[in-house]
Amino acid sequence: MAPALALLALLAPGLVAVALPACDYPAHLWCSSREIAVACQAESRCANLSHPTAPPVELSLYYESLCPACRGFLVEQLFTTWLLLPSETMNITLVPYGNAQEKKVGGKWQFQCQHGSEECLGNMIQACLMHEAENFTTYFPVIFCMESGTSATKNLEACLQVYAPQLDAGRIAACVRGDLGTALMHRNAQLTEALDPPHQYVPWIVVNGKHTDELQEQAQRSLLRLVCQLYQGEKPEGCQSAAAPKPRAVCKR
Repeated sequence: MAPALALLALLAPGLVAVALPACDYPAHLWCSSREIAVACQAESRCANLSHPTAPPVELSLYYESLCPACRGFLVEQLFTTWLLLPSETMNITLVPYGNAQEKKVGGKWQFQCQHGSEECLGNMIQACLMHEAENFTTYFPVIFCMESGTSATKNLEACLQVYAPQLDAGRIAACVRGDLGTALMHRNAQLTEALDPPHQYVPWIVVNGKHTDELQEQAQRSLLRLVCQLYQGEKPEGCQSAAAPKPRAVCKR
């Protein structure tokens, strides 16, 4: 055995045996580049060649707090997918506003929501919660808790106690009652109205900056499967858990 091969056999047992007869590179070069490692089937044994990072799948959800279809998608698809996949796989943006309308009365924005004033309250609570918490991993479980309960507006304190006890419910309530909550809802209105194409229903799902009927259909049937298909990095273990597609549901404008 050549000196280089003998040394490699001592430092990395089993590495010499993996080369194909067609591998034209000497063993001491197998880990010098990813291309050579792949050609010689030594990639898994080359610790210096970490897997290249891939950009996360960007997903934006435009929704309203009392729409049954929105609640179902957030609780059954989005939250589950977020739990199953590593954080670097997907970035999520939540925009609670949906099919609401705004108008300025006496210099102040007022909102009218599809499912009544209770829904406007739920939208604003979630907008203020996101502003107060800042960190997605802090506020998303709270929103999941609120949307999965019998009331999306009356269980904030209980959900905070379970998922984010460090947050102050009083500060969130003050935001909802004050100018800050109004400003946050106006911003969500602007984001929703700026959608291209304009939204026709909720949940309205934008994936990597695009909305198409096909992406919407795939996301609502099996978001996990869609994200795993789109993610260009090494497929995480959670991708093996892709469930059977679910029927699609929406709340039309």
